[in-house]
Amino acid sequence: MASRADNLASNMSLANFSKATELKNRIWFTIGALIVFRFLSFVPLPGVNPLILSDLYNQTRGGILDLFNTFSGGSLERMSLIALGVMPYITASIVVQLAAALHPSLAALKKEGTVGRQKLNQYTRYGTVFLCAIQGWFLASGLESYGAQSGLQAVVDPGIMFRIGAVISLVGGTMFLLWLGEQITSRGIGNGVSLIIMAGIVAQFPTFASNMGSGYAEGSISTGVVVGFIVMVVLLILGICYMERAQRRLLIQYPKRATQRGMMQADRSHLPLKLNTAGVIPPIFASSLLLLPLTITQFAGNSVDTDSAVGGGLQTVLQYLQHGQPLYMALYAAGIIFFSFFYTAIVFNPEETAENLKKNGGFIPGIRPGKRTEEYLDYVLTRITVIGAIYLTIVCVVPEWGIAQTGVPLFLGGTSLLIVVNVTVDTISQIQSHLLAHQYGDLIKKAKLKGRLR
Repeated sequence: MASRADNLASNMSLANFSKATELKNRIWFTIGALIVFRFLSFVPLPGVNPLILSDLYNQTRGGILDLFNTFSGGSLERMSLIALGVMPYITASIVVQLAAALHPSLAALKKEGTVGRQKLNQYTRYGTVFLCAIQGWFLASGLESYGAQSGLQAVVDPGIMFRIGAVISLVGGTMFLLWLGEQITSRGIGNGVSLIIMAGIVAQFPTFASNMGSGYAEGSISTGVVVGFIVMVVLLILGICYMERAQRRLLIQYPKRATQRGMMQADRSHLPLKLNTAGVIPPIFASSLLLLPLTITQFAGNSVDTDSAVGGGLQTVLQYLQHGQPLYMALYAAGIIFFSFFYTAIVFNPEETAENLKKNGGFIPGIRPGKRTEEYLDYVLTRITVIGAIYLTIVCVVPEWGIAQTGVPLFLGGTSLLIVVNVTVDTISQIQSHLLAHQYGDLIKKAKLKGRLR
């Protein structure tokens, strides 16, 4: 069956794609939703002067704001309605999943199936609104004093009404993005939230290419840096594709059964364990946790006198937490490693898997069913997760250090590249699955038609 499916997948052509009407509608819906997302990134907050804001952002360009701006698709630079992006939702997801792993009542909800997951999703949305309100308030307060030292005012009419309006607009923009992501997931192709993040990153590519080209023309970026960057990106893409498809396949044996000819035959299958079970979640979670306090610190530092003790302390914190600094990379690597193990434990449950194998009569050769199978699965999963965590740390941290050392504008860091490659591969896999299902549907229709003719 597997070889037949592979043959069907390899024989896919443009003719098969043109016949898949439902798939084409899903793709067009996804493209339309992403276009709406890009349009929203150019709608500024009410009461903000976009021209002055652009000048102020260029003066303070670099560090945390650039990373946040990359994930939001340039929305932070323009201070649009969706300036916060979907990062508050990701942060709320971290909190809810941590609570579900530690709190007994939430853990019981998680085991209730669809109803429990809907309840946890509801809690996640409440947390998203709460985080958006807090971040929006700090963002609005920072905007009012943003550029005070330069004699520029980004906000036309500062005051409590501007802050309230900004918070309402930012909360509404983030919640609309979540709704748009859900619509892409259900009516389009791929994971909606992941595609929105990827679209924001890819949208920054023309700006990045223009900056690198102008830097090379002016002589600030050497030929060796450009060639080295291109080689690094190609190697990272190849490495990510290889590691994301790598898996440990455990042999599963089933009891012998009598065939039609009266012979006893044992069934065999494999349990695939991905080397990187957590996917792109660990670097996204680690980035969002770093972005939450650092963004507040960045805007608070702009509104406080640097000569004071508080202002000097905030500037010191920002200096040590810039990209390429040892403290930032250490916290980032620690967050990636922690969430690699944490999210893997959430996604794959050795106890549940061992129980399902026991119920179906399956067992791993040489391992007794039940508790011993659970311990063996946990042992194997821990070992491959160590390799996966090291791989994610190298992919995400090393390019960050290289970019900080060479001075290349922050865009295609390891995290951004990992997200783009993973989401692209996942979306292509879903397209292939739809085409495969369409081909099987055609085969079934032809078989039924032949049966009626007979």
